[in-house]
Amino acid sequence: MPMSALTGSRLRARRVALGLRQADLAERVGISASYLNLIEHNRRRIADALLERLAQVLELPMQAFQEGVGGAVIDELRAAAARLPGAELERTEDFAGRYPGWAALVTGLHQRVVGLERALEEVSDRMSHDPHLSASLHEVLSAVSSVHSTAAILADTDDIEPEWQKRFLINLQSDSKRLALGAEALVRYLDSAGQAEERGFASPQEEVEAWLASSDWQGGDLAGVASSAGRVMARGFLAQAQADAQALPDAALVRALAELGPDPMRLAARFGADVMAAFRRIALHPAAQAGLVCCDASGTLTLRKPVAGFALPRFGAACPLWPLFTALGRPMTPIETVIEVAGGARFRVLAFCQPRYPAGFRGPELREAAMLILPDADFAAEVVAVGSTCRICQRAGCAARREPSILTA
Repeated sequence: MPMSALTGSRLRARRVALGLRQADLAERVGISASYLNLIEHNRRRIADALLERLAQVLELPMQAFQEGVGGAVIDELRAAAARLPGAELERTEDFAGRYPGWAALVTGLHQRVVGLERALEEVSDRMSHDPHLSASLHEVLSAVSSVHSTAAILADTDDIEPEWQKRFLINLQSDSKRLALGAEALVRYLDSAGQAEERGFASPQEEVEAWLASSDWQGGDLAGVASSAGRVMARGFLAQAQADAQALPDAALVRALAELGPDPMRLAARFGADVMAAFRRIALHPAAQAGLVCCDASGTLTLRKPVAGFALPRFGAACPLWPLFTALGRPMTPIETVIEVAGGARFRVLAFCQPRYPAGFRGPELREAAMLILPDADFAAEVVAVGSTCRICQRAGCAARREPSILTA
């Protein structure tokens, strides 16, 4: 089983709790104190046999090192720490390893804060540039002014002639009705567009991805998608998922996966299906343990299905070293490699780009790339060190860096 990215931190915490010196523990398991120091600071991977000896001496079960937070949580903690001047970034891994529950709470709160801030920015932007919202607000304010003016005349004037009083009352009734209808329409518009924001989603795509993370989409239930834009995207996804399921039926897909493994090219050939459909079916069928990232020709992530230990950026551009973007520049060329993320976790990655020509010869070429992320990295391949996004990536000397990392600035 894969070890946690914070195995060393947990070993150190347990050793300190037992009152053991580093040198004493190193001697008992047959390694040097300097090597143990590197392990405890998560700078060296640990062979299973050595980890078993350490667990035995420290009286801990192996499961203690096979569960818990990983690179994704570390990246999220670093992003949270970047918002606080003077935060102890160098102790992020130590904090996550010793207090995984608190680490999960901090990352959850940070995600909520970021989501609410983005939602506020979008509401502010809409209020400034959305013509429908601007017109609706103008209509409501205009009706309020008319009602106020008419009511003031009726309240402050004692000798209004009956005929004029009747006219004012008719105007007041008309303007009140206009105000009620305008306010109702405005509330309905804001409610439909804002429900996703209230739940911490900064965009319809995030809302749809949260819906995909639940089991609702399997039965076509759209109850978890509140915004109108999100529902349009969700319906498009359901139509695509239905077509993919017809091309690669569930029962036959399970048998083919057992025989061929998660190989999109071979599965597509077996079923006579589209390669991108095979990518989606491998990652999205109910028993899948794989992650999936898709992008368009601009490099914008269009679908994100996370996998434990691999951080996918919610906002901003992803790491340009991802095989996903390599595939984007090499259409119809399968790419397979092993990537190593922050904390040392490794994943087997399959990437592919497929061009489409929906408007025929005279239309534009549309490229879509997909990257399948598999937790099994036990095969011979060159290891590529990647991050999630430059701002929280601690890798020094990266030729692809776009901006300074908060860890080195």
